Formats: sequence, C-alpha cells, structure tokens
Amino acid sequence: MANEGDLTGRAALVTGGSRGIGAAVARALAERGADVAITYVDAADHAKAVVADLEALGHRAVAIRTDVADAHAVASAVDHARDALGRLDILVNNAGIFPNGPLEDVHLDEIDTALAVHVRAAFIAAQAAARHMDDGGRIISIGSCFAERVPYPGVTLYAMTKAALTGLTKGLARDLGPRGITANVVHPGSTDTDMNPADGPGADAERELIALGRYAEAEEIAATVAHLAGPAGAYITGTTIAVDGGFAA
Repeated sequence: MANEGDLTGRAALVTGGSRGIGAAVARALAERGADVAITYVDAADHAKAVVADLEALGHRAVAIRTDVADAHAVASAVDHARDALGRLDILVNNAGIFPNGPLEDVHLDEIDTALAVHVRAAFIAAQAAARHMDDGGRIISIGSCFAERVPYPGVTLYAMTKAALTGLTKGLARDLGPRGITANVVHPGSTDTDMNPADGPGADAERELIALGRYAEAEEIAATVAHLAGPAGAYITGTTIAVDGGFAA
C-alpha cells in the first residue's frame, strides 16, 4: 500500500511561510516529499532559512516576497510558485495578522486590512491556484479557534475574518469537487509562535481555556495540514477541523 502521507512529485505554496505555523507546514510538506514555495513580507532572513531547510531535504524551494493585502500580488505569487516549481497541487492559505483591541477603537483601515489579508487573499489565491490544479488538488486555509468560540472581548474583527474562511471553504468544495480538488479549514488553538508565544503576558489566561492545558506546537498544526494535503485526505472536503487542544470543547 502506498504511503498515505507521501507527497512525492507534488508542489505546494504556503503563504506566510517564513515563520510560525507557516514555516512548520512548509517543512512538514517537504518532509513528505513535496517541493514548496513560501511567501513572506518582511522576514527575508527567516524565509531564506526556511528555504535552506527545505532544500536540505532534497526538494526544490522558493521564497516569494508578497504582501497578501495586495490583491494583484497574491495572484502573481500563485503563478510565480507554479512557474518556479513546474506545477501546483497544494495551496495553504496561512498568512495572517492579529487585530485586537476594544470594539469602539477599531478603525476602518484596520477592518479593510484584516479582510484583505484573511478573506480576500484566500479567495484570490484559491481562484488562481485552481486554474493550475488537476485532480487531487488541495486547498487548505488556516483559520482560528476564535472562529468557533470567542471567550473574551477584543477579538471581534479577527474572529469575523477567520470565520469567513468557513463559507469560502464550503463554496470551494462545491465549485471544485467535480474536478477532484478538496478544500478545508484547519482551526488552530493557541500555538507557540512569535505572534502568540507560550511565555507571553496573556499565555496563562489562554491556557485556562484549553482542555489540555497547554499551547500547541506549530508542528502539531502542520501535521493535520499535511494529512489533508496527502492521499489520506482525498475524501475530506468542505469542512473545518479544530486542532485546539479542546479550546472549543
């Protein structure tokens, strides 16, 4: 029986792949045999290090500087990834920001930016990637546990934009299912990254909300993404999967 996690001969694009969950996803896909492109905005040194790690695994890798808030840049990055790797089978919409603060202090430009990064970019990337994908293509978006449960104030904008990925994904599943392309959302819980470190000022309060009582490692989120990207994920589509340690339990 073929290895259910084997991605040999496949090519992937991971947006926001220079750090945190995105970097872990890029490495997990490469470890299973995929060539991988990543996007980054400012962290060129981190992006270079990730590319070096992927190449050390014996695979092609490329870093593409892209601000996903720019709609044209998103579509261009997808095409660039396909051209650099020769094909595109897997898209992971991971790039994100964390707008937070009192509801009354949220400005219009913050709303527009959050929608552009989390929703519009995911739509455009999926649209562009679908043009290159054949039967067996995978579109996976990284959501948030706040899309399912919001236990404290100050994250309304973030929760709204991450929840929108569920509707996007269900639509993509219907549009692309006849072509054998799947679409899913992974909702991580608190994960130890630069954006939300496990030793940060609010970490103890977050741990109290998690059934397992600990933060996730980025590799734990990446493992679920890799499962969905591989042959074993072929019959999973149009759904959300929580990897949140019981946050939403």
